Amino acid sequence: MMKEVDESTITRAIVGEFMKKFLEYVESDVIVVGSGPAGITAARYLAQAGLKTLILERNIMMGGGMWQGGMLFPKMVVEAPAHKLVEEVGFKMDEYEKGVYVCDSPHLSLKLLVAALDAGAAVFNSLEVKDVIYRKNGIHGVVVNWHAASMLPEFIRCVDPLALKSKVVIDATGHQAEVARIAREKLNLQIPFPKEGSMWAVEAEKATIRNTREVYPGLIVCGMASNSIGGLPRMGPLYGAMLISGVKAAKLTLEKFNKKIKVDKEIEQAISEV
Repeated sequence: MMKEVDESTITRAIVGEFMKKFLEYVESDVIVVGSGPAGITAARYLAQAGLKTLILERNIMMGGGMWQGGMLFPKMVVEAPAHKLVEEVGFKMDEYEKGVYVCDSPHLSLKLLVAALDAGAAVFNSLEVKDVIYRKNGIHGVVVNWHAASMLPEFIRCVDPLALKSKVVIDATGHQAEVARIAREKLNLQIPFPKEGSMWAVEAEKATIRNTREVYPGLIVCGMASNSIGGLPRMGPLYGAMLISGVKAAKLTLEKFNKKIKVDKEIEQAISEV
């Protein structure tokens, strides 16, 4: 016989447990904004290294553009050696041709997301970054509100946000480079305006890894955000550099905590070569 659950119990369980977690993550070691391939890979490595890691995703569903593959055909392509990062989460892709791997995008998306959460990263979805917390020595967190609040009619849109502090913020928001854009506009920082170039897959993959960097103390960009702020090419639905960019972002973050992570030699080489 099924347990009978009162409506008030459901409400108390949801609200009480969420508020408990929200208060726990008012302060974190690192906040990863965006849960696409770069952000989720960075979060997995950071959580595995023992950092208190919070992922913020403005959509109700995590994963960014991973789910849809290319032009809504649900297949993902990853090139060597990034396929090794896929194998780390217990998933094996099909080799389409030598060094080029393909798989169902929903399946791999789920594997990458679950791996990050199993590693200990926390996530708040439906939250949108509206501003950054700023001090003279750099960025110290973000200001957030429910994404749904931005869709309200203008006359009732004045819903004050709340602040979440961290020692490092990683902008993994993709093409929009939302956090870098906000920091640039509101703080007059010397960060280029986010505007990616046209498609050139080979050069774009190199650029993604090369331009994954700290653009201001406490603010690191990775994934497609790193291309956007550099006006660099896009690669379309090719995900190898995104995954490796997430590893590089994690490495840059961990250096601030005097920590290191063990990374596959070929991945390390891919990071250093560009």
